[in-house]
Order: sequence, then C-alpha cells, then structure tokens
Amino acid sequence: MSGKLKEVRERMKSVKSTQQITKAMKMVSAAKLRRATVAIQEMRPYSNKLSEILNNILIAQDGQVKLDLAEEREVKNVLLVVYTADRGLCGAFNANVIKKTMEQIRTKYSHIAKANLHVMTIGKKSNAYFAKVQCTVNGTYINLLQDRSFEETAKAAEFAINGFINGDFDVVELVYAQFKNAAVQNYLSEPFLPLVKVEAAITPTNNNVADFIFEPNEHEIIDVLIPKILKTQFYKALLDTNASEHGARMTAMDKATDNAQELLKELSISYNRARQAAITTELTEIVSGAAALEAN
Repeated sequence: MSGKLKEVRERMKSVKSTQQITKAMKMVSAAKLRRATVAIQEMRPYSNKLSEILNNILIAQDGQVKLDLAEEREVKNVLLVVYTADRGLCGAFNANVIKKTMEQIRTKYSHIAKANLHVMTIGKKSNAYFAKVQCTVNGTYINLLQDRSFEETAKAAEFAINGFINGDFDVVELVYAQFKNAAVQNYLSEPFLPLVKVEAAITPTNNNVADFIFEPNEHEIIDVLIPKILKTQFYKALLDTNASEHGARMTAMDKATDNAQELLKELSISYNRARQAAITTELTEIVSGAAALEAN
C-alpha cells in the first residue's frame, strides 16, 4: 500500500509541475496575442481598402489595359503558400492548416502532377509535413514568422509574382488561418494570382464604374500599384497567422491547465482513499495483535 501512495504522490507532483508550465505558456501567449491582435487589426482595414481599389481598377480597365497578373491560363503548375507556426502546443492549429491544404490538393488540383505541385512553406511545421509529401517544396521563406518584417515578406511575394509572370506557376493560392478571436480561427484558401475581379463591387444602386485619373500614366501606375497591393495581401496573411497561432496556443494551454486541475482533484481523492485504507489496515493489525496478546 505504501508503494501505491508513493506512486500517486509522484504523479501529483508531476501534474503540478506540468500545470505550472502550461499556465506560464498561457500567460506568455496572452501577452503576445495582445500585440499580434493590434498588428492585424491595424493592417486589415488598410489591406481591405487596397483590395477594393485593386478590384475597381480591374473592372474599370477590363479589356483596356493588358494585365499580366490577371492572365488566366490552363492550370498545369500550382503554387500553394502554406502558413503554419514554427512550434506546436497550439491545439489543432497547424493540423487544420495542413488539412485545408491537402483538401485543396485532393479536390481542386488532383489532376496536377506531383512534380508540378509546388508548396512554399512559411513556418517549420508545414515544412516538416510537406517534406514527406510527393511535391516540390520551397522552404526558403520558412522563417518569416520570426521577425514578421514587411521587407522580407515582400521578397516571398515577389518570388510568387515573378514565378507567375515567367510562367512557372499558373495559379498561386494562400492557405492560412484568418484570425477572428482567441478561440476562433477561419482556415482559408485565398486566390492570390491570377487577379480575380469581384463583380459585387458594383452594387445595384450604383452601376457607375469608378473612373480613375492616372498620373503620370495608367501603365506605370498599375505596374507599381498592383505588386504593392499583392505584397500587402501576402503580409496580411502572415499577421493573421501570427495572431491565430498565439490565440490557439493560449486557448490550448488554458484547457490544459484546467485539465491538470481536474486530474489533480481525481488524484487527490485516490490518494486520500489509499491513505485511509492503509490507516484502516494498520489499525486492524494493531487491534488484532492486542487481542492475541490478551488471549495468551
């Protein structure tokens, strides 16, 4: 019985130690989440407005200006940009992004040869997974989440843009987790290239197409503006991923801390029962011994 008590005590000690770790990780993630939330909330309106401007330009210049980035081609080569975390312990966050990517591959690009299926991995978890899958993996920009600078992210976006212009890729998609709140992330596969017009931008009450005045000229402005908008879209996905990761980790560590507390309660009950049984056994032995002495 003493061996069982020792085993329960050791397990309680281990659970308490784990609980302290998960609680500390939750607090660290909460602090990082606050900063990440501010960053994505400040970026999102700017990015959305740029996307709206881009869509209006596409509609207004339909057929007037040849846009290389809007050229639709037969899909033979695909680039999927997959955003995951560098570390685990964030619930199903990484698994859900990878699952979304594999779903796109199976349903939308099942006809594409494995050699023509390219995956740009942003985050070590996606790189580790797709290194085992039969596809072409580009891990050059795996560490973008570490500093989250726009300059480095723009280089990754330029790689995708130049690859599309040169014909290396016929379609580019971003797969990432859109941050909603600490407990909820929306896992998206967002078209990046070719540029897609959203006709809903023109409402039934306003059928007038935006008439832009370009200075110095529309070709030069479009050549500068569109890549900048695309780089901003690329960067927004990175900030969304960063916020989603910390939110998922904070939620996972909070649940782990609660689970550890519940386990401690169960172990405490088991320990008290075992101790009470040991005391009862010892008392029984003492009484039996005393009775035997009196009989003699």
